[in-house]
Amino acid sequence: MVETGYTLNPIGVVRSTLTNREEAPRQGYEGAPDAWIELDHAVAEGLDGIAVGDEIIVITWFHQSQRDILKVHPGRNKDLPLTGVFATRSPNRPNPLGLHRVTVREIVGTRLKVGPLEALDNTPVVDIKSILRLSADS
Repeated sequence: MVETGYTLNPIGVVRSTLTNREEAPRQGYEGAPDAWIELDHAVAEGLDGIAVGDEIIVITWFHQSQRDILKVHPGRNKDLPLTGVFATRSPNRPNPLGLHRVTVREIVGTRLKVGPLEALDNTPVVDIKSILRLSADS
């Protein structure tokens, strides 16, 4: 039987100085600030093994995005032709997941200070993944 629906449960929330989409850079490297990720205590054990200086991928749910837009002008540039959202980094898409490669700056209990992070304040965090490094022996 094919499943037709899935449930994502946030594991935390972003705490950032960015509060609206217009002020937020499109990518972290475009001047995004550091931000805190506050994780639910129920997932605290999942932080075991993460250390200051690690690079991680934070997966967010762009809760303010439009889910019915399938074509956009890349980079909000109206001079570029409309392009399918799957060929862009637009936050507006059927399932608005954000992928953010960040560095862990500080860990305090179930809070991670990471950066740079372009997600808005109160953005739900749905997962965190480590960056795999291949060794010469792999």
